Amino acid sequence: MNSYGSFPGARPRRLRTCPAMRRMVAETRLHPADLILPAFVREGVSEPVPITAMPGVVQHSRDTLRKAAVEAVEAGVSGIMLFGVPEDAKKDAAGTAGTDPDGILQVAIRDVKAEVGDDLVIMSDLCLDEYTDHGHCGVLDADGRVDNDATLERYAEMAQVQADAGVHVVGPSGMMDGQVGVIRDALDTIGKEDVSILAYTAKYSSAFYGPFREAVGSSLTGDRKTYQQDPANVRESMRELALDLEEGADMVMVKPAGPYLDILAKVAASVDVPVAAYQISGEYAMVEAAAEKGWIDRDKAILETLTGIRRAGAQMILTYWATEVAQKLARGL
Repeated sequence: MNSYGSFPGARPRRLRTCPAMRRMVAETRLHPADLILPAFVREGVSEPVPITAMPGVVQHSRDTLRKAAVEAVEAGVSGIMLFGVPEDAKKDAAGTAGTDPDGILQVAIRDVKAEVGDDLVIMSDLCLDEYTDHGHCGVLDADGRVDNDATLERYAEMAQVQADAGVHVVGPSGMMDGQVGVIRDALDTIGKEDVSILAYTAKYSSAFYGPFREAVGSSLTGDRKTYQQDPANVRESMRELALDLEEGADMVMVKPAGPYLDILAKVAASVDVPVAAYQISGEYAMVEAAAEKGWIDRDKAILETLTGIRRAGAQMILTYWATEVAQKLARGL
Protein backbone atom coordinates (compact mmCIF):
# COMPACT_ATOMS: atom_id res chain seq x y z
CA MET A 1 0.00 0.00 0.00
CA ASN A 2 1.38 3.40 -0.93
CA SER A 3 0.64 6.73 0.69
CA TYR A 4 -0.55 8.49 -2.45
CA GLY A 5 -4.21 7.53 -2.49
CA SER A 6 -5.25 6.07 -5.82
CA PHE A 7 -2.01 6.90 -7.58
CA PRO A 8 -1.43 5.75 -10.27
CA GLY A 9 -4.89 6.59 -11.58
CA ALA A 10 -4.25 5.08 -15.00
CA ARG A 11 -3.91 1.33 -14.60
CA PRO A 12 -3.75 -0.44 -17.98
CA ARG A 13 -3.45 -3.75 -16.13
CA ARG A 14 -7.18 -3.52 -15.42
CA LEU A 15 -7.72 -4.58 -19.01
CA ARG A 16 -5.51 -7.68 -18.60
CA THR A 17 -7.10 -9.18 -15.51
CA CYS A 18 -8.51 -12.41 -17.02
CA PRO A 19 -8.71 -14.25 -20.33
CA ALA A 20 -12.24 -13.00 -21.04
CA MET A 21 -11.17 -9.39 -20.50
CA ARG A 22 -8.10 -9.79 -22.70
CA ARG A 23 -10.19 -11.41 -25.40
CA MET A 24 -12.78 -8.63 -25.26
CA VAL A 25 -10.27 -5.79 -25.69
CA ALA A 26 -8.01 -7.54 -28.21
CA GLU A 27 -7.14 -5.16 -31.04
CA THR A 28 -6.10 -7.85 -33.52
CA ARG A 29 -7.90 -11.10 -34.19
CA LEU A 30 -6.97 -14.06 -36.32
CA HIS A 31 -9.72 -15.75 -38.30
CA PRO A 32 -9.58 -18.85 -40.52
CA ALA A 33 -10.63 -16.70 -43.46
CA ASP A 34 -7.37 -14.73 -43.13
CA LEU A 35 -5.33 -17.81 -44.03
CA ILE A 36 -4.07 -19.25 -47.31
CA LEU A 37 -2.40 -22.66 -47.52
CA PRO A 38 0.67 -23.03 -49.77
CA ALA A 39 0.77 -26.57 -51.14
CA PHE A 40 3.24 -28.50 -53.30
CA VAL A 41 2.19 -31.20 -55.76
CA ARG A 42 4.81 -33.50 -57.22
CA GLU A 43 4.55 -35.19 -60.56
CA GLY A 44 4.80 -38.97 -60.73
CA VAL A 45 4.28 -39.88 -57.07
CA SER A 46 1.48 -41.96 -55.59
CA GLU A 47 2.21 -41.09 -51.97
CA PRO A 48 3.13 -37.77 -50.33
CA VAL A 49 6.87 -37.11 -50.00
CA PRO A 50 7.95 -35.53 -46.68
CA ILE A 51 10.03 -32.35 -46.88
CA THR A 52 12.95 -32.89 -44.52
CA ALA A 53 13.49 -29.25 -43.59
CA MET A 54 9.77 -28.60 -43.05
CA PRO A 55 8.42 -31.22 -40.63
CA GLY A 56 4.74 -31.82 -41.28
CA VAL A 57 4.81 -30.42 -44.84
CA VAL A 58 4.88 -32.72 -47.87
CA GLN A 59 5.06 -32.77 -51.62
CA HIS A 60 1.57 -34.01 -52.34
CA SER A 61 0.45 -36.61 -54.80
CA ARG A 62 -2.55 -35.57 -56.86
CA ASP A 63 -4.84 -37.59 -54.59
CA THR A 64 -3.51 -36.20 -51.33
CA LEU A 65 -3.64 -32.65 -52.72
CA ARG A 66 -7.36 -33.09 -53.30
CA LYS A 67 -7.77 -34.25 -49.71
CA ALA A 68 -5.74 -31.31 -48.42
CA ALA A 69 -7.97 -28.93 -50.35
CA VAL A 70 -11.11 -30.46 -48.86
CA GLU A 71 -9.60 -30.29 -45.37
CA ALA A 72 -8.76 -26.62 -45.90
CA VAL A 73 -12.33 -25.86 -46.97
CA GLU A 74 -13.73 -27.66 -43.95
CA ALA A 75 -11.44 -25.66 -41.67
CA GLY A 76 -12.57 -22.35 -43.16
CA VAL A 77 -9.30 -21.50 -44.90
CA SER A 78 -9.88 -19.02 -47.73
CA GLY A 79 -7.33 -20.06 -50.32
CA ILE A 80 -4.70 -22.49 -51.49
CA MET A 81 -1.53 -21.45 -53.34
CA LEU A 82 -0.33 -24.27 -55.59
CA PHE A 83 3.26 -25.00 -56.56
CA GLY A 84 4.06 -27.66 -59.14
CA VAL A 85 7.08 -29.95 -58.85
CA PRO A 86 7.78 -31.57 -62.24
CA GLU A 87 9.91 -34.60 -62.91
CA ASP A 88 13.57 -33.64 -63.30
CA ALA A 89 13.65 -35.01 -66.83
CA LYS A 90 11.05 -32.43 -67.88
CA LYS A 91 13.09 -29.41 -66.78
CA ASP A 92 14.78 -27.40 -69.50
CA ALA A 93 16.27 -23.96 -70.08
CA ALA A 94 12.92 -22.38 -70.98
CA GLY A 95 10.82 -24.10 -68.32
CA THR A 96 8.44 -25.50 -70.92
CA ALA A 97 6.70 -27.77 -68.39
CA GLY A 98 5.37 -24.60 -66.81
CA THR A 99 3.36 -23.74 -69.94
CA ASP A 100 2.34 -27.27 -70.89
CA PRO A 101 -1.46 -27.50 -70.49
CA ASP A 102 -0.85 -30.99 -69.12
CA GLY A 103 2.00 -29.90 -66.85
CA ILE A 104 1.76 -30.81 -63.19
CA LEU A 105 0.60 -27.39 -61.97
CA GLN A 106 -2.16 -27.11 -64.56
CA VAL A 107 -3.28 -30.65 -63.76
CA ALA A 108 -3.30 -29.82 -60.06
CA ILE A 109 -5.39 -26.70 -60.63
CA ARG A 110 -7.97 -28.76 -62.50
CA ASP A 111 -7.92 -31.43 -59.79
CA VAL A 112 -8.56 -28.94 -56.99
CA LYS A 113 -11.16 -27.09 -59.01
CA ALA A 114 -13.03 -30.34 -59.65
CA GLU A 115 -12.83 -31.27 -55.97
CA VAL A 116 -13.84 -28.03 -54.25
CA GLY A 117 -15.04 -25.70 -57.00
CA ASP A 118 -15.35 -22.14 -55.77
CA ASP A 119 -15.38 -23.08 -52.08
CA LEU A 120 -11.64 -22.37 -51.98
CA VAL A 121 -9.81 -19.58 -53.79
CA ILE A 122 -7.40 -21.48 -56.03
CA MET A 123 -4.15 -19.60 -56.52
CA SER A 124 -1.16 -20.61 -58.61
CA ASP A 125 2.51 -19.74 -58.47
CA LEU A 126 3.38 -18.05 -61.73
CA CYS A 127 7.12 -18.47 -62.02
CA LEU A 128 9.60 -20.55 -63.98
CA ASP A 129 12.02 -21.60 -61.25
CA GLU A 130 10.40 -24.97 -60.59
CA TYR A 131 10.59 -25.85 -64.28
CA THR A 132 14.01 -24.62 -65.43
CA ASP A 133 17.10 -26.79 -65.33
CA HIS A 134 19.12 -23.79 -64.09
CA GLY A 135 16.62 -22.97 -61.33
CA HIS A 136 16.20 -19.29 -62.10
CA CYS A 137 12.85 -17.54 -62.27
CA GLY A 138 13.27 -16.66 -65.92
CA VAL A 139 15.01 -17.55 -69.14
CA LEU A 140 18.70 -16.75 -69.46
CA ASP A 141 20.48 -14.68 -72.08
CA ALA A 142 23.78 -15.55 -73.78
CA ASP A 143 25.70 -14.22 -70.78
CA GLY A 144 23.77 -16.34 -68.28
CA ARG A 145 21.74 -13.45 -66.87
CA VAL A 146 17.98 -13.56 -66.49
CA ASP A 147 16.47 -11.88 -69.55
CA ASN A 148 13.64 -9.74 -68.19
CA ASP A 149 11.63 -9.19 -71.38
CA ALA A 150 12.03 -12.70 -72.75
CA THR A 151 10.84 -13.97 -69.38
CA LEU A 152 7.75 -11.77 -69.57
CA GLU A 153 6.72 -13.60 -72.73
CA ARG A 154 6.94 -16.89 -70.86
CA TYR A 155 4.94 -15.45 -67.95
CA ALA A 156 2.18 -14.39 -70.34
CA GLU A 157 1.95 -17.97 -71.60
CA MET A 158 1.94 -19.34 -68.06
CA ALA A 159 -0.87 -17.02 -67.03
CA GLN A 160 -3.01 -18.16 -69.92
CA VAL A 161 -2.59 -21.90 -69.34
CA GLN A 162 -3.19 -21.49 -65.61
CA ALA A 163 -6.32 -19.46 -66.30
CA ASP A 164 -7.53 -22.05 -68.79
CA ALA A 165 -7.06 -24.69 -66.09
CA GLY A 166 -9.48 -22.81 -63.86
CA VAL A 167 -7.37 -20.84 -61.41
CA HIS A 168 -8.98 -17.90 -59.59
CA VAL A 169 -5.77 -15.99 -58.84
CA VAL A 170 -2.30 -16.01 -60.38
CA GLY A 171 0.69 -15.11 -58.23
CA PRO A 172 3.62 -13.83 -60.29
CA SER A 173 6.60 -14.28 -57.98
CA GLY A 174 9.61 -13.77 -60.24
CA MET A 175 10.11 -10.03 -59.62
CA MET A 176 10.51 -9.22 -63.30
CA ASP A 177 9.96 -5.58 -64.26
CA GLY A 178 6.57 -5.17 -65.92
CA GLN A 179 5.29 -8.63 -65.04
CA VAL A 180 1.91 -7.54 -63.69
CA GLY A 181 1.02 -5.47 -66.75
CA VAL A 182 2.04 -8.16 -69.22
CA ILE A 183 0.11 -10.82 -67.32
CA ARG A 184 -2.99 -8.63 -67.09
CA ASP A 185 -2.91 -8.07 -70.85
CA ALA A 186 -2.37 -11.78 -71.49
CA LEU A 187 -5.34 -12.75 -69.34
CA ASP A 188 -7.64 -10.13 -70.81
CA THR A 189 -6.67 -11.15 -74.36
CA ILE A 190 -8.16 -14.62 -73.84
CA GLY A 191 -11.27 -13.39 -72.03
CA LYS A 192 -10.04 -14.16 -68.50
CA GLU A 193 -10.79 -10.71 -67.08
CA ASP A 194 -12.11 -12.28 -63.86
CA VAL A 195 -8.79 -13.94 -62.97
CA SER A 196 -7.09 -11.85 -60.29
CA ILE A 197 -3.42 -11.02 -59.90
CA LEU A 198 -1.76 -11.29 -56.50
CA ALA A 199 1.45 -9.37 -57.09
CA TYR A 200 4.56 -10.42 -55.21
CA THR A 201 5.30 -6.73 -54.83
CA ALA A 202 8.07 -6.81 -52.24
CA LYS A 203 9.87 -10.12 -52.51
CA TYR A 204 13.23 -9.89 -50.83
CA SER A 205 16.36 -11.89 -51.53
CA SER A 206 16.24 -13.75 -48.23
CA ALA A 207 18.24 -16.37 -46.38
CA PHE A 208 14.95 -17.84 -45.17
CA TYR A 209 13.99 -19.51 -48.47
CA GLY A 210 16.29 -22.48 -47.91
CA PRO A 211 13.71 -25.16 -47.05
CA PHE A 212 11.51 -24.05 -49.96
CA ARG A 213 14.28 -25.01 -52.38
CA GLU A 214 13.92 -28.59 -51.17
CA ALA A 215 10.14 -28.35 -51.36
CA VAL A 216 10.14 -27.50 -55.07
CA GLY A 217 13.21 -29.55 -56.01
CA SER A 218 15.07 -26.42 -57.10
CA SER A 219 18.02 -26.76 -59.48
CA LEU A 220 19.36 -23.31 -58.61
CA THR A 221 23.04 -22.57 -58.32
CA GLY A 222 24.02 -19.06 -57.33
CA ASP A 223 21.42 -16.57 -56.14
CA ARG A 224 18.57 -14.34 -57.30
CA LYS A 225 19.91 -11.00 -56.16
CA THR A 226 19.64 -9.38 -59.60
CA TYR A 227 15.85 -9.61 -59.49
CA GLN A 228 14.74 -10.13 -55.89
CA GLN A 229 14.99 -7.09 -53.64
CA ASP A 230 17.83 -6.03 -51.37
CA PRO A 231 16.89 -6.59 -47.70
CA ALA A 232 18.41 -3.20 -46.86
CA ASN A 233 15.93 -1.22 -48.96
CA VAL A 234 12.56 0.33 -48.14
CA ARG A 235 11.96 2.95 -50.84
CA GLU A 236 12.57 0.28 -53.44
CA SER A 237 9.52 -1.61 -52.16
CA MET A 238 7.34 1.46 -52.35
CA ARG A 239 8.44 2.03 -55.94
CA GLU A 240 7.62 -1.58 -56.79
CA LEU A 241 4.25 -1.11 -55.10
CA ALA A 242 3.39 1.95 -57.18
CA LEU A 243 4.36 0.16 -60.38
CA ASP A 244 2.36 -2.98 -59.57
CA LEU A 245 -0.76 -0.96 -58.78
CA GLU A 246 -0.36 1.07 -61.96
CA GLU A 247 -0.06 -2.15 -63.96
CA GLY A 248 -3.28 -3.56 -62.52
CA ALA A 249 -2.46 -5.65 -59.45
CA ASP A 250 -5.62 -6.68 -57.60
CA MET A 251 -3.75 -7.64 -54.42
CA VAL A 252 -0.18 -7.13 -53.25
CA MET A 253 2.18 -9.20 -51.13
CA VAL A 254 5.22 -8.83 -48.90
CA LYS A 255 7.55 -11.83 -48.70
CA PRO A 256 9.01 -12.96 -46.30
CA ALA A 257 6.63 -11.83 -43.57
CA GLY A 258 8.32 -11.94 -40.16
CA PRO A 259 11.63 -10.22 -40.96
CA TYR A 260 9.82 -7.52 -42.99
CA LEU A 261 6.96 -6.41 -40.75
CA ASP A 262 8.06 -2.80 -41.16
CA ILE A 263 7.67 -3.11 -44.94
CA LEU A 264 4.32 -4.84 -44.50
CA ALA A 265 3.03 -2.05 -42.24
CA LYS A 266 4.20 0.62 -44.67
CA VAL A 267 2.59 -1.11 -47.65
CA ALA A 268 -0.67 -1.72 -45.77
CA ALA A 269 -0.89 1.95 -44.79
CA SER A 270 -0.37 3.06 -48.39
CA VAL A 271 -2.89 1.09 -50.45
CA ASP A 272 -6.58 0.47 -50.91
CA VAL A 273 -6.21 -3.08 -52.22
CA PRO A 274 -5.93 -6.26 -50.12
CA VAL A 275 -2.48 -6.93 -48.67
CA ALA A 276 -0.99 -10.39 -48.20
CA ALA A 277 2.14 -11.61 -46.45
CA TYR A 278 3.88 -14.95 -46.94
CA GLN A 279 5.23 -16.63 -43.81
CA ILE A 280 7.90 -18.56 -45.66
CA SER A 281 9.59 -21.90 -45.25
CA GLY A 282 12.47 -20.68 -43.11
CA GLU A 283 10.11 -18.96 -40.69
CA TYR A 284 8.14 -22.20 -40.41
CA ALA A 285 11.26 -24.33 -40.01
CA MET A 286 12.71 -22.18 -37.23
CA VAL A 287 9.60 -22.48 -35.08
CA GLU A 288 9.29 -26.22 -35.69
CA ALA A 289 12.97 -26.82 -34.94
CA ALA A 290 12.97 -24.78 -31.74
CA ALA A 291 9.76 -26.47 -30.60
CA GLU A 292 11.19 -29.91 -31.32
CA LYS A 293 14.11 -29.01 -29.06
CA GLY A 294 11.70 -27.97 -26.33
CA TRP A 295 12.98 -24.40 -26.40
CA ILE A 296 9.61 -22.76 -27.16
CA ASP A 297 5.93 -23.59 -26.87
CA ARG A 298 5.06 -24.52 -30.45
CA ASP A 299 1.36 -23.63 -30.51
CA LYS A 300 1.80 -20.33 -28.72
CA ALA A 301 4.72 -19.37 -30.94
CA ILE A 302 2.74 -20.11 -34.10
CA LEU A 303 -0.17 -17.96 -33.00
CA GLU A 304 2.14 -15.18 -31.88
CA THR A 305 3.94 -15.02 -35.21
CA LEU A 306 0.67 -15.00 -37.15
CA THR A 307 -0.88 -12.38 -34.89
CA GLY A 308 2.19 -10.18 -35.41
CA ILE A 309 1.82 -10.46 -39.18
CA ARG A 310 -1.89 -9.67 -38.97
CA ARG A 311 -1.23 -6.76 -36.62
CA ALA A 312 1.30 -5.28 -39.05
CA GLY A 313 -1.43 -5.02 -41.68
CA ALA A 314 -1.76 -8.27 -43.60
CA GLN A 315 -5.34 -9.11 -44.45
CA MET A 316 -4.25 -12.48 -45.86
CA ILE A 317 -1.45 -14.69 -44.58
CA LEU A 318 0.10 -17.51 -46.57
CA THR A 319 1.30 -20.01 -43.99
CA TYR A 320 2.04 -23.72 -43.95
CA TRP A 321 0.10 -23.90 -40.68
CA ALA A 322 -3.07 -22.53 -42.32
CA THR A 323 -5.33 -25.57 -41.94
CA GLU A 324 -4.02 -26.52 -38.51
CA VAL A 325 -4.44 -23.00 -37.15
CA ALA A 326 -7.86 -22.58 -38.75
CA GLN A 327 -9.04 -25.78 -37.06
CA LYS A 328 -7.80 -24.55 -33.69
CA LEU A 329 -9.37 -21.13 -34.12
CA ALA A 330 -12.69 -22.77 -34.94
CA ARG A 331 -12.46 -24.63 -31.63
CA GLY A 332 -11.71 -21.39 -29.79
CA LEU A 333 -8.11 -22.29 -28.98
